[in-house]
Amino acid sequence: MAQWIRVCATDEIDQEDVRRFDHAGRTFAVYRGPDDEFYCTDGLCTHEAVHLADGFVMDFVIECPKHQGEFDYRTGEAVRMPPCKNLKTYPARVEGGAVLVEV
Repeated sequence: MAQWIRVCATDEIDQEDVRRFDHAGRTFAVYRGPDDEFYCTDGLCTHEAVHLADGFVMDFVIECPKHQGEFDYRTGEAVRMPPCKNLKTYPARVEGGAVLVEV
């Protein structure tokens, strides 16, 4: 059953940045887009399981730090190889100054 989990305060993630979030033995990446909205994906690149929170964010794209593959973190779509498999995405919302994700 899915549940909403608090990740951090909204001011702990800058615009066009990413933060690692671990919960129940899984790892996620939480982003704050240039539109000031929050997004969440699986935390590991689908190519070689490198954590995306160590990557570079520009606009709505996260670049994997190992082989520079890119994903659109709004949809999870792999937009630059080497990854061919999309990331899973999760709903995110703001409540009371905190970022919550549904996992």
